[in-house]
Amino acid sequence: MIIYLQTILLSLVQAITEFLPVSSSGHLIIFHNLLNSELLNNLSFDVALHGGSLLAIIIFFYKDIRIAINDFISNLKNKTLNNDLILIIIISIIPAGLIGFFLEETINIFRKPVIVAIALIFGSILFILTEKFFKYRKDLSNISISNGIFIGIAQCLAFIPGMSRSGITIVAGMNRGLSRTDAARFSFLLAIPLLLGAFIKKTADVLTSTAQLNTFFILGFLITFIFSLVAIKILMKLLKSKFGLYGFAIYRIIVAIIILLFLFRSTV
Repeated sequence: MIIYLQTILLSLVQAITEFLPVSSSGHLIIFHNLLNSELLNNLSFDVALHGGSLLAIIIFFYKDIRIAINDFISNLKNKTLNNDLILIIIISIIPAGLIGFFLEETINIFRKPVIVAIALIFGSILFILTEKFFKYRKDLSNISISNGIFIGIAQCLAFIPGMSRSGITIVAGMNRGLSRTDAARFSFLLAIPLLLGAFIKKTADVLTSTAQLNTFFILGFLITFIFSLVAIKILMKLLKSKFGLYGFAIYRIIVAIIILLFLFRSTV
């Protein structure tokens, strides 16, 4: 019974924090320290989380994906790929893709609660400064390859638990003049090939190991998928409001303070 409750809880954490700019990896590290659940190192459960998140993005942004594919085909025929959205996305994922592929084990040194707390605070500062000083008017039709490269390089900071991939890419997009919502749309479209790559890799690991796609996989996949859709919808609505990223910045700072207080108490 406990393992099922842990499956539900961890799937909810993944679904909500993967897309809200509060850092899914940071929250999962925290829950790892609290629960010490075997699911956190379970290959099939990883597949479920990545698969559920991926399907949620594809369904929510289906129209954007369809338009982008049609434009890519048209631009390919006309040999006018200079500022094609799919081409920009492909170029943008190269930095993070290379780091993830070659430095996956090295990155694990950052998976510590104190680093999560520091990254949460640093990200919050970026959120507040971006909201205060950058004007955001452009939509995705104005994004360029140089903008995509800038956002793609910024995305690499998300390998530090606590930074948040969605948060840092939205901030980077806004810094390049995109509106909040269009920066978020680009962030989610950018996540598709990365999640797909992780899903394929984890699936291959499962097929070459003794791991099994069991009940935990099905439950984790369904919960992650459903609540990922909810989280994306909530984020897009909040980004249209006057509060923007401020609310997330406050939440992150509160979580960071709680982590630091917990760490301080455990050392005295």
